[in-house]
Amino acid sequence: MANKEAGVTVSMEVEDDGIALITIRNPPVNALSLSVIAGLREKYGEAMRRDDVKAIVLTGADGKFCGGLDISFLQEVQKTGNVSLLPNVSFDLVVNTIEDGKKPSVAAIQGFALGGGLELAMGCSARIAAPRAELGLPELKLGIIPGSGGTQRLPRLVGVSKAIDMMLSSKTITSEEGAELGVIDSIASPDELLTASRQWALDIVEGRRPHINSLHKSDKLVAAHDLDDIFQKARQNAQAKFPNEPHYGACLDVIEEGIISGPNSGLPKEDKVFKELLLSNTARGLLHVFFSERATSKVPAVTDSGFKARKIEKVAVIGGGLMGSGIATALVVNNIHVILKEINSEYLRQGLRSIEANLQGLLLRGELEEDKMKKALSLLQGALDYEEFKNVDMVIEAVNEDISLKQSIFEELEKVCSSNCILASNTSTIDLNVIGERTTGQDRIVGAHLFSPAHVMPLMEIVRTERTSPKVVFDVMRFAKIIKKVPIVVKNCTCFAANRLFLPYLQAADMLANLGVDIFRIDQVICEFGMRIGPFQVQDVTGYDVYLAAMKEFAAAYSERTFLSPLVQLMQESGRAGKKNGKGYYVYERGSRPKPDASVQQILEQTRELTRIVADGQPISLTDQDIVEMIFFPVINEACHLVDGGVVVRASDIDIASVHGMKFPSYYGGILFWADSVGPGYICSRLTNWFKAYGNFFKPSKYLEERASKGILLGASST
Repeated sequence: MANKEAGVTVSMEVEDDGIALITIRNPPVNALSLSVIAGLREKYGEAMRRDDVKAIVLTGADGKFCGGLDISFLQEVQKTGNVSLLPNVSFDLVVNTIEDGKKPSVAAIQGFALGGGLELAMGCSARIAAPRAELGLPELKLGIIPGSGGTQRLPRLVGVSKAIDMMLSSKTITSEEGAELGVIDSIASPDELLTASRQWALDIVEGRRPHINSLHKSDKLVAAHDLDDIFQKARQNAQAKFPNEPHYGACLDVIEEGIISGPNSGLPKEDKVFKELLLSNTARGLLHVFFSERATSKVPAVTDSGFKARKIEKVAVIGGGLMGSGIATALVVNNIHVILKEINSEYLRQGLRSIEANLQGLLLRGELEEDKMKKALSLLQGALDYEEFKNVDMVIEAVNEDISLKQSIFEELEKVCSSNCILASNTSTIDLNVIGERTTGQDRIVGAHLFSPAHVMPLMEIVRTERTSPKVVFDVMRFAKIIKKVPIVVKNCTCFAANRLFLPYLQAADMLANLGVDIFRIDQVICEFGMRIGPFQVQDVTGYDVYLAAMKEFAAAYSERTFLSPLVQLMQESGRAGKKNGKGYYVYERGSRPKPDASVQQILEQTRELTRIVADGQPISLTDQDIVEMIFFPVINEACHLVDGGVVVRASDIDIASVHGMKFPSYYGGILFWADSVGPGYICSRLTNWFKAYGNFFKPSKYLEERASKGILLGASST
């Protein structure tokens, strides 16, 4: 029988049929930890030695095959720079022990086989899977490549083009798709999975099925001239999509090496490149983001308080505009019943149509199946009054940033909703204490700030006041996970965390424009740095009215470090509204890319004349690096204010806010992680020089000055 004692991560049981069932037991996802890898070697060695074992079936406990390498020890390798700490999974375990073992192995896959888990399975002679099991090699999301033979075996099992697509996209496929492609040999129901796998293993032993070594399969490979075309297109696509992430090109090089020169050349190259990439800045940044996302789920005095989560199954959303319709979409696709309230029938029809359009967009992009779209629409209902609100578990207010309007709504909600209904606001800037000042039960008022488009953007800021109940925070954190958002818990303040980062970013761009730097060059440099669009195009897309409203709140709260420019106001007065009316800093025409509008130069000259930051009026001369630093160092400075003010639970939450809230490139690890790679001392020195030249906007925070003087990293814990 299987050894299920505490601490046992791999068990083996041998039945009368001569099949050894080796089971990975490492909850929650059966990851390949060092002890699991050692256990697999031990059990495989025992099975190979035993005369009563004919073949092996490899599986995972609790309906999960294997979630891949336990990446927690990858950080230790990065800290020490010692790649010898890595276990030799590729050669010692997958090739020598499983694939080249004298007894065949069959992988019985249920739940998922991801990363190193799929690589283990591909080393087996066959793979039998339960329906809807997930298969994939997502390593490139972490800045590395598959390191246990995945770059070599997957192309030989599913074909070169599909393997490249799977690895570079990090997308999973289902076991049914895997069966069509060739990586899965057969589908069996969960109840029959082990029986079918045992029989397949016996069939191999008794010669009824072939003993296949996938590393040496060649029937899915293509002719040399086709291969050149495939890799040329793949490299062009990778360079276009991931220009600052070299590991995509490195992965293609390794795949190509194995196909052209054979696996005996490809496997050593994969091992070498994997180790080099693991120590790269890109992998360090992406792994930091991965672990920082995990850390957001732990909030002292909230998640460690033993609360039992309440069910949030029915939610009312007030306001069917861009934000409200996006929020409602995010809820219904995750099986939450939604009541969308508007003030009149026409606005309600528009809101419901927007939700349907959002769902249609998800369907067209392949992110939603048609039956799930129908189910989502069935969970949606409209309302013009508060009659149905008495039965909802939560309300999310998503109306315009009008303090008086929000106050009256919350005053009404307190009357019509049940006493345990959570009252949330999607405000992006306004202090929650102000919003709730007309209510008496402020312990259930919380911020649930999502980002536009809310059904796409992954971040949710959960804003708590001094009066917000920890239980309410706990319930909203769980709710965020249900609707597939990354939650960060922040202290109530004007603009919270993400917008306190984002607004200095836009102010810095305005500052450079007023210093005479070409705005289109600024956008280009910032895009080359890694942002999806530059700060001036962001203003166009967001809308000038939204920007000005947010800046009004920011300036009122943080006047001592705000740069107020007349630029956006002058743009509005000239009849420009950005993308909304097709005319902003750029010209927007249907079916074509935004084009820089040279006529804005007159407005820029007017704003420079009004601000007169430079006494002689002459434009300053900046390198591209200067532009990047003058745009992002004020953002770092504001991040320091956030950490120092205790707005976030931990410094790494700022990195998550920057990556998921303002789309700071994830491969830099977030704004503070990147700052620490640049150096706090250098940042403080540069800000000090600009502060002396151009004013308080650049004045270094006390936190930054202190950390810089002591040589302490900005993201390091203060304890």
